[in-house]
Amino acid sequence: MNKEKEFLDFLLKRFKIEREKFDRSGVYAYTQRLLAYNSNKIEGSTLTEEQTASLFDNGTLPQSDDYYRAKDVEEMNGHFLMFNKMLDTLGEPLTQELIKKFHYELKSGVFEDRANGYAIGDYKQRPNMIGMFQTVRPESVAQEMYLLMDWYCNQDINISVLAEFHARYESIHPFQDGNGRTGRLILFRECLKNGIVPVVIEDANRNEYLEALNEYRGEKSLKKLLSLFDKEQHFFLEKCKYFM
Repeated sequence: MNKEKEFLDFLLKRFKIEREKFDRSGVYAYTQRLLAYNSNKIEGSTLTEEQTASLFDNGTLPQSDDYYRAKDVEEMNGHFLMFNKMLDTLGEPLTQELIKKFHYELKSGVFEDRANGYAIGDYKQRPNMIGMFQTVRPESVAQEMYLLMDWYCNQDINISVLAEFHARYESIHPFQDGNGRTGRLILFRECLKNGIVPVVIEDANRNEYLEALNEYRGEKSLKKLLSLFDKEQHFFLEKCKYFM
């Protein structure tokens, strides 16, 4: 446990210093690229790890014979901003308004979403689905989110509580689009805030992740999700040891 605390203290300190110094060579930049690449890739982004790194490091994309999809670039930049908003608000409690601010950072620069009339930084106005699974209807989202946040604020936070929060949040699917990315950012934040090694879901484990969420929706079981979280915590910890 002392090693975990040491690791988390290191992360928080380096995130602050490296961001302020615009350092693109340390653990802050690594985490930005890792989280943004994997979270967007899970949702179908076509950008590679190299392209993600280039976009974060210098705001440009490598020359390519292939076309870049504008939405992928806009959402990747939005994810970088959302991560910074997360760091800026670590001292605040998690609230519905803060979650909406995360969504706004992610989506405010996405032309396609604005053209489609999606609510940006606010809850969805049209029903949506996860595959064949029906999510909470727009008129019930605020109440369901209130119940979720009320439950969460009365818990002693541990990884099981965070797994249940994440699964319930994704089942509500409060936004028109960007639910997975905001949900995974919240998961990372709440780990960091509560002295827990953060979880970064890798795109390589996408199928396992989706199956785990489906298991919760169908059986209210967190077994698969907790198993995945444990694996991803070890992955992130091992990768970050390089910088220590």
